[in-house]
Amino acid sequence: MKKITEALNPVSRPEKILQFGEGNFLRAFVDWQIDIVNSKTGFNGNVVLIQPLEQGMGDTINAQKGLYTTLLRGVQKGKTIEESRPITSVSRCLNPYSQFDEYLRCAENPDLRFVVSNTTEAGIAYNAADRLSDRPQRSFPGKVTAFLFRRFEHFHGDPAKALVFIPCELIDKNGDTLKAIVERYAREWNLGDPFFAWLDSCDFCNSLVDRIVPGYPGGEAVSICEKLGYEDKLLVAAEIFHLWVIETKGDHRAELPLVDAGLNVIWTNDMSFYRTRKVRILNGAHTSSILAAYLYGLDTVEQCIKDPLIVKMMKKGIFDEIIPSMEDRYAAELTQYANDVLERFANPYIKHLLLSISLNSVSKFKTRVLPSLTGYIAKTGKLPPVLVFSLAALIAFYKGGSLAGRELRGSRNGSAYPIQDDEEVLKRFAGLYAETKDDDPAGAQKITRAVLGSTDWWGEDLLAYAGLPDAVSACLGAIRRSGIRKLIEGLV
Repeated sequence: MKKITEALNPVSRPEKILQFGEGNFLRAFVDWQIDIVNSKTGFNGNVVLIQPLEQGMGDTINAQKGLYTTLLRGVQKGKTIEESRPITSVSRCLNPYSQFDEYLRCAENPDLRFVVSNTTEAGIAYNAADRLSDRPQRSFPGKVTAFLFRRFEHFHGDPAKALVFIPCELIDKNGDTLKAIVERYAREWNLGDPFFAWLDSCDFCNSLVDRIVPGYPGGEAVSICEKLGYEDKLLVAAEIFHLWVIETKGDHRAELPLVDAGLNVIWTNDMSFYRTRKVRILNGAHTSSILAAYLYGLDTVEQCIKDPLIVKMMKKGIFDEIIPSMEDRYAAELTQYANDVLERFANPYIKHLLLSISLNSVSKFKTRVLPSLTGYIAKTGKLPPVLVFSLAALIAFYKGGSLAGRELRGSRNGSAYPIQDDEEVLKRFAGLYAETKDDDPAGAQKITRAVLGSTDWWGEDLLAYAGLPDAVSACLGAIRRSGIRKLIEGLV
């Protein structure tokens, strides 16, 4: 079979967008949209990718000259839709850990205007060890600060060369948070008042992304490539639906003509409702159910929807706890959105692996589920049973043995599975479980109290919520004693 580089030709365009993140989501969401914008408008711009971590997909992307294929599949209004699109909007991928000088040279590009990113919920974070002299800085915001300072110096503080940032990480006020950390580095690194003034010329937008992207289609890849007529190691599958909400201070619609290209993009000065709806219902339904579903024995979101017990648990969590934790005046709209989300989860063409969703579940729980849990308590004075159980399921899922970097090995029915998160998170869980035995009646309580008291994870002390530690530890103890199925049966 031909390679994709033998079947398709890359298209040379000015690099107008810098993208931190080379994974499946951004390639099936942002870069797919830019490809459409290139074909339907006069934008004429490519994306240069920056690999956020030392190990990544950069070599494969460059071997394919930035070319890959998106496969969108789903059911809309009873009709099956399947469409493939070769993507030519990516020019190259740089690894700043081995190509730091080339990375900084991108800052000198006069055509560059936009910066997008998806470094996971844990990516927009401050690292006290970062220095301007590092090659590169460890944190994403540290890399951004060094990049911006190089651009500031190269263009002598020209405000016309300021950049527009559109982060896609699923944290509240992602653009504002990124700018605040960049400013902190600028102060600590003594970059000077002129740089601060120029930094204010940059627009750090807050944004919300919505598309389910399972990624590489695994066992289907060979047959799909046979239909395409070429081998594509970067083939990425996604659902048909997409939504990008961008909250901005300036007006960038003409510069980045996403709407003109017919894409489902909303430019707004207040995206709070859209974000709350999506993060707490779609993402919250994922994070509050998939860890329990995996321990129960399932592997994909579609299996969750088809399993009578798990789908009952998921629906109870959404309709009885998540939606009631939000503003009552939006109840009808939230209910409709939730029904649409469940229909998207049932997409038979999307093999969304639960283990893929489980990546960085601690930070995801904080962003996606914890606001519903605490919001329900604040509104009702009661504990939400499904969300309490989901926190216990998270703790149970993180029980692992051997630790290697960002991966801990758990066990389900005698088979190992990867637990992937920040190394510090994994070390803490490994240490907690090493200190207790399954038959220790007080073990679940010790682990629960340590986890709920980890204010650096949650941003608050969860031990302060009356009854929550006992309820979570009771669930965890039941899981450890008799498995998760009985607990779910009693829950629904």
